[in-house]
Amino acid sequence: MKKVKHILARKGSNVIAVAAATTVLDVLKLMADKNIGSVVVTENGGYAGLVTERDYARKIILMGKHSDDTTAGEIMSNGLPHITPDSSIDDCMLIMSERNIRYLPVFDREQNLCGIVSINDVVYETIHSQKETIEQLHSYIHT
Repeated sequence: MKKVKHILARKGSNVIAVAAATTVLDVLKLMADKNIGSVVVTENGGYAGLVTERDYARKIILMGKHSDDTTAGEIMSNGLPHITPDSSIDDCMLIMSERNIRYLPVFDREQNLCGIVSINDVVYETIHSQKETIEQLHSYIHT
């Protein structure tokens, strides 16, 4: 069974992070620049939460706030489920579906952030795994 560590090995464990005091406008510019849908928010040098495009839509636009005078810390999502590199892809899919979330932070045993997994990562890994299974079955049938 594929695990989160397989996703991190493929995509890397680099995360884009901003301080909680960063304006939402600067966060959006960074996300557009890097073509990503979320950034890690840090406080006192540690993980505090994530800011996603969904956070922006729901907590800035719909609330009538302004991106240039609101901080990442004010709109970040926190309290997200924690997964580890040894978590299964199936578990990630279940958590994401049940909680209706698109991103999961990955923490090691010492509770250090070691990556972010998106729903796209999970779907890609699932499709890749199914293709491998199909190829193995074809090989088995033809031998």
